[in-house]
Amino acid sequence: MKFRHLGNSGLKISEIIYGNWLTHGSQVENDIATQCVRAALDAGISTFDTADAYANTVAEQVLGDALKGERRESLEIFTKVYWPTGPKGHNDTGLSRKHILESIDGSLTRLGTDYVDLYQAHRYDYETPLEETMQAFADVVRQGKALYIGVSEWNADQLRAGHDLARSLGIQLVSNQPQYSMLWRVIEEQVVPTSKELGISQIVWSPVAQGVLTGKYKPGQPLPEGSRATDEKGGADTVKSFLTDDILQRVQQLEPIASSLDLTLAQLAVAWVLSNENVAGAIIGASRPEQVESNAQASGVELDADVLARIDEVIGSVAERDPAKTVSPPQRVV
Repeated sequence: MKFRHLGNSGLKISEIIYGNWLTHGSQVENDIATQCVRAALDAGISTFDTADAYANTVAEQVLGDALKGERRESLEIFTKVYWPTGPKGHNDTGLSRKHILESIDGSLTRLGTDYVDLYQAHRYDYETPLEETMQAFADVVRQGKALYIGVSEWNADQLRAGHDLARSLGIQLVSNQPQYSMLWRVIEEQVVPTSKELGISQIVWSPVAQGVLTGKYKPGQPLPEGSRATDEKGGADTVKSFLTDDILQRVQQLEPIASSLDLTLAQLAVAWVLSNENVAGAIIGASRPEQVESNAQASGVELDADVLARIDEVIGSVAERDPAKTVSPPQRVV
């Protein structure tokens, strides 16, 4: 397992990160979730990403239980705040001071730790002054409940404003967590250049495009039983935009490239996002421990310029590149 610095901080994280969105407390049983976490640890993964909203706080509890007994100093644990939690009342969402300070305590209790290494704003909150949000984050850091601050799916202007406020408050905004894959490249035009300038890393989610870049979805064929595309609990909604025949045909054309490098399609997809120097880590999810073991092998794989060019030629115009697609809800969703 290789490690990279997070932003311009001294913190190093594993370049493969284990995340439990849509799995722990939802899609898979707790014993399987624990097996996946053990597989991650065995593969050298030290960084774990979750959020209070995942399975309405249950995912944090499952992750905390699975990591129990591990040396805390050897782990990097990330969580997030913004989306509705609990009974989803009028103050159970957003980035108000009230919600942030109450949410961090709940997250720490569920995770079974005194602090998180990274506390992230899960989206931008248009209903709360940014000054209030960043002051609350600064207080969380000064209280020792989080070491660093990050955000998720913020656009370039929001990153710049957040970075400047954080700096004025004496804290570090070190990361952004966007969706990024061969098929979803909306951060490349604006977010990545701005982040490089500010010393902010990307921690990317969905590097295999919700499973589409594994090649298991075939054009013109029924969806595989038990796949995310058949999950009525929410998984199907996240993947459907990638399930066009044009995209699926192009994904199949990536197979010879992966084979020539002795990689699976998923490993190629993860290695591709890690080829972006602004990416500190790629978040992988899993419903089976063997998926973790396989995808973790993408760590350290270097793709040369010729391979990257061949991938671009295959993917072509089906990749989404519109920077306006980096967007947070205009109003809090309760």
